[in-house]
Amino acid sequence: MFNQHKIYRVLQLITLLQNKPAKSVRFMADFLECTERTAYRYIDLLKQLGFNVEKDEHNKFYISTENHTQTDGFTNEEASFLIEMVKTVGKENLLKDTVLQKIYLKSEIAQQGNLLFKAHLSKLVEKLNQAITGHKKVILKQYHSVNSNKISDRLVEPVQFTESYTAICAFEVDSQITKYFNLERIIDVEVLETDQEFQSLHLIEKIDVFGFTERNGEKFEIRLELSLRAYILFKEANGALEKHVTKNRTNEKYLLTIEVNNPKPIISLITGFAAEIKVIGSNAFISYLKKEKSFKI
Repeated sequence: MFNQHKIYRVLQLITLLQNKPAKSVRFMADFLECTERTAYRYIDLLKQLGFNVEKDEHNKFYISTENHTQTDGFTNEEASFLIEMVKTVGKENLLKDTVLQKIYLKSEIAQQGNLLFKAHLSKLVEKLNQAITGHKKVILKQYHSVNSNKISDRLVEPVQFTESYTAICAFEVDSQITKYFNLERIIDVEVLETDQEFQSLHLIEKIDVFGFTERNGEKFEIRLELSLRAYILFKEANGALEKHVTKNRTNEKYLLTIEVNNPKPIISLITGFAAEIKVIGSNAFISYLKKEKSFKI
């Protein structure tokens, strides 16, 4: 159906868009090593294949997995046969897109795409570990910053990985600040022959579950009562939140108790779910919510 290179890119894009956060067209183009125009064509292709590709409030793309039901998996041969059959027989059938989506998500194609993405992250970890061991500087190629919404190369001195290996703690040479860089937002890593020279300035700061440091000096103790739906949403958005949740057997609600360095990620999760979330503690957090006016108390 596609040539080998195109299949590889489609697999990469499927897995890339199934992993949070949502991705900009420029980030996808850099990751796939193609033009933005070609990236848009791949997005259109995924839509034609039945994937529910959506855009968030920042015009970034992601594959929505809501309302997916569990089905048995298909081999690539079975998936190809079913896809061709559905396309031929079901041209005018409104169920066509839904069926195609389920076939792709439950086939070896999706599994292979996930393996490719994990292999990419493994290569990054291997290179960064090499630099840490050898005390070398590296360039994080085309790093996508969520805070500045910019994509740029970063010259850093890697220090250590987070416990889950989702981010690298590294000293950024330009800013002279130790930061955490999310591995999923790095296109590639170039290990330099240059030795690290700022080791005395390496400062490993404790980060919260969202990856923010204590640098601003302000902490927010958050206590939220969640409905089952809200609890599932939180767990899917950030699996690390689950260990901070306890279930109230009396009212079947879920209590989230956590301390964060930046309240914005939690606010982005609770916005729009006012009826299913109750803020039950932390005057500082409540004051912040009132100031932001993004969530009704």
